[in-house]
Amino acid sequence: MQKVAVWAATDLVSSLVATLPLDVYEGTGASRRELPLPKVLEDPAGDGYGLADWIYQYMMSLLLRGNTYGRTADRDRLGNPTQVVLYHPDEVQGWRDVKDGLPRWRVGGEMVDEPADMWHQRAYSIPGRLLGLSPVAHHATTIAQGLAAARFGQQFFEEGGAPSGLLTNEQALDAKQASVAKDRFLAALRGSREPLVLGQGWKYQPISVNPEESQFLETQKYTSAECARIYGPGMPEILGYESGGSMTYANVEQRSLDLLTYALDRWLVRTERMFTSMLPAGQYVKLNRKALARTDLLTRFRAHALALQNRWTTPNEVRDVEDQTPVKWGDEPNAAPAPKVQID
Repeated sequence: MQKVAVWAATDLVSSLVATLPLDVYEGTGASRRELPLPKVLEDPAGDGYGLADWIYQYMMSLLLRGNTYGRTADRDRLGNPTQVVLYHPDEVQGWRDVKDGLPRWRVGGEMVDEPADMWHQRAYSIPGRLLGLSPVAHHATTIAQGLAAARFGQQFFEEGGAPSGLLTNEQALDAKQASVAKDRFLAALRGSREPLVLGQGWKYQPISVNPEESQFLETQKYTSAECARIYGPGMPEILGYESGGSMTYANVEQRSLDLLTYALDRWLVRTERMFTSMLPAGQYVKLNRKALARTDLLTRFRAHALALQNRWTTPNEVRDVEDQTPVKWGDEPNAAPAPKVQID
């Protein structure tokens, strides 16, 4: 997480998944109806921090370690979990027993007495392994290169990786004479803005260091783009890192679409399926991806007009999107075709 690109990418994905509106439904098509949020989706950990905080922890564990672990602390009468307390992923060890092939768990160095209460979700899974791959461990060399370049640049300035200048004389000097000359020269520079006068034969030449040589700027740019790419092929461009490509963004709406397509949607689908598995049969969870569609005012109003004109929506649904109160006549589609609105 000391690598800014890793922090930025994981925080962006986790924050977006945690803050998107979440709804629970049953049925499909015309029979679909929205249900109140069950207890497990109001405050999954039961600690008072709520759903968004829990999802953020869940996502960060997946993105950094490839696994999220927890303990089912409470269940309803049907056996569905109503409270899941998450563990720090580095405190958990898991493996399959060689005798029966069932998972075994150790948390904080102690064996879990009730493996059935262990709650485990994984990403980056491969056949034959209980645990998912850790992106950080798998790409440790790339991340370490970026951190090493940044630390070298810091040490260069803190510890003086090179002298600031050369003070030379045409005459040969022994060690004592050189030391005296250096001390007098430094004393003249410190605490005074008066002109510096050098005697016969003395020359001073300042040494300037190219920023790239002192801080490996190009190396840091490259590793930052590589670290961001761990979390999606379009993530470097979304975060503003140069990646050597020619991709450009026409507007904020297109950037949001690229973020959803290349980096976010797979995590949204995974989260929906995870929550759905915790609900009674027939109920399912949907995250509202429309919240990512940030458009300008004119484009948004044109989209509303097109939807109303073709009776895809009702006036009150449009008003709800625009945070306006409903009206009495707004629950039904337009009775007659609305005037055509030209969409440029």
